[in-house]
Amino acid sequence: MLYQKSAQKMFALLGFLCLIASAQAADPKLANITILATGGTIAGTGATSTTTVGYTAATVGVQSLIQAVPEMAKVANVSGEQVFQIASENMSNEHWLTLAKRVNTLLAQKDVHGIVITHGTDTLEETAYFLNLVVKSRKPVVLVGSMRPSTAISADGPINLYNAVSLAASPEAAGRGVLVAMSDQIHAGRDVSKSNTTMVDTFRTPELGMLGYFQGGKPFFYRQVTRKHTVETEFDVSALNALPNVEVSLAHANVGGVAVDAFVAAGAKGIVHAGVGNGSLPAKTRPSLAAARAKGVIIVRASRVGQGILARNGEANDDELDYVVADTLSPQKARILLMLALTKTNNTKDIQRMFYTY
Repeated sequence: MLYQKSAQKMFALLGFLCLIASAQAADPKLANITILATGGTIAGTGATSTTTVGYTAATVGVQSLIQAVPEMAKVANVSGEQVFQIASENMSNEHWLTLAKRVNTLLAQKDVHGIVITHGTDTLEETAYFLNLVVKSRKPVVLVGSMRPSTAISADGPINLYNAVSLAASPEAAGRGVLVAMSDQIHAGRDVSKSNTTMVDTFRTPELGMLGYFQGGKPFFYRQVTRKHTVETEFDVSALNALPNVEVSLAHANVGGVAVDAFVAAGAKGIVHAGVGNGSLPAKTRPSLAAARAKGVIIVRASRVGQGILARNGEANDDELDYVVADTLSPQKARILLMLALTKTNNTKDIQRMFYTY
């Protein structure tokens, strides 16, 4: 506890020094990057320098995060805003809408050249994909986090943040959709996922592949994204105050229809069925899914496997059942696309087109 209090005092002092530094004139030769802080482990503190689990997330403010990495001033003119201060398991639809609107407002300004978002790792991949669908700019947007709190020995947050700012300031990052910068790697927001509970290299794109590397703080790209994103999408959250209720039902051995029935009773407008294998529909679950669809609930078949294309009319007759398939999206990302799709239409053919487009 004494260590944690000392660390908090240290970060408060760093924040004060950062305010002084921010008053200095910006370098006109460098890009202007705004860091939007939302909390998470990258802003966390532990009881000791060896505390890497059981720490407290979201305690360090954005100005302290910036001041802790003074080297960023060599690659960009950096400013910061504290949008939220939460652990990312608490990220909600309302948080997403607020964040997206702020990102779009900032990127519409000529003097803002890119955005970095500090974020907890638990739902970072979901926020990245949501923003990938609703940001209306080709300017770089980069999400970054850490697996170790800021007070830990060999904390990964500072180098991740430095790389993220370098990426957001790079002209090569423009037009590539929302990116994720972790562990010296660049990933596409659509495809990346957290793959390990605690390891620092947890963010992976196993089959489709990451987009590039960082070396010496400089981004190097080797792959381009092909699915439409950002300015190419049909989604607009500027006038939205809420998103449709969409839930995920997980399949497993002996699963029935209890979860699906409960979601329908709670008013779900869509259900993503995270099936086994190629999105198989267990016999005990099929009646509940069919009944939900008959009531107007949109059903998307996904897979809990985590990789691969979900075959339409493969493990189920989707045409006959009037279901949608998730393509390569994970259940949690399929939920995001379905929510946004439902702000536009209830037509399953049109929604299926969206899943093959984005």
